[in-house]
Amino acid sequence: MTITAERKEALITEHARESGDTGSPEVQIAILTERIVNLTEHFKTHAKDNHSRRGLLLMVNKRRSLLDYLRKKDQSRYTALIAKLGLRK
Repeated sequence: MTITAERKEALITEHARESGDTGSPEVQIAILTERIVNLTEHFKTHAKDNHSRRGLLLMVNKRRSLLDYLRKKDQSRYTALIAKLGLRK
């Protein structure tokens, strides 16, 4: 259900705007997307895991808020990130 440290580092280096960048919206959204995908796979076998489902909903809402913020701040970065992560829109 969680992502490994190596995978998280790979996501950070792939989406970072500069060296050592871990807090930009792009990095945060990429990490949240990876965790959401992992949890979605988890629910295919554990359908009644409602405690984790609540966490999933919180992550989806957090990602939506970050995407809205990025769209307001810089439309081009938003569109590039959506395309790169394969999210809708």
